[in-house]
Amino acid sequence: MTRSAAPPDPALVIRAAGESDAAAIAAIYAHHVAHGTATFDTAAPDAVATREKILMVAARGWPWLVACCDGRVVGYAYATQFRDRPAYAHACEDSIYLAPDMIGRGIGRVLLSALIDAAEAAGFRQMLAVVGGPEPASIALHAALGFTHAGRMRSVGRKFDRWLDTVYLQRALGQGDSTAPD
Repeated sequence: MTRSAAPPDPALVIRAAGESDAAAIAAIYAHHVAHGTATFDTAAPDAVATREKILMVAARGWPWLVACCDGRVVGYAYATQFRDRPAYAHACEDSIYLAPDMIGRGIGRVLLSALIDAAEAAGFRQMLAVVGGPEPASIALHAALGFTHAGRMRSVGRKFDRWLDTVYLQRALGQGDSTAPD
């Protein structure tokens, strides 16, 4: 990891997600669907759907990482192509979620830093964060890792009986746009 300090907990391990992580990932995401505005989903996918998504991301060569503490999945992050049209092949969007009892411990910084490295290794040149809510902690995390404000879309989501904005943040990966991709 090139951008992070030592893990906040020596027991923290960042590794590639596997099929067996689907239930834990689905449970973390379900909490955020039910209680937060970081996602605009209103119904959480089950472990089967989550497993299928993990397999799809892996099949495309994109990174999906989990953070584990004492063998327990306590967070995850993945990057997918920003849009599905061919011209977007070198731009990705990140997603990162932590178990509610692990928020504020520095795990998100280590996990997102590892995802940045993995996305760069996968050939992405730009990473975008689309922060729902907008969630101040997510904006601060991304800013700490070099993301800059790229825009705001006002009142594009509706959840918990209120209108929600999204904030776009962006950072270059590797050579960014200074050279053409391979």
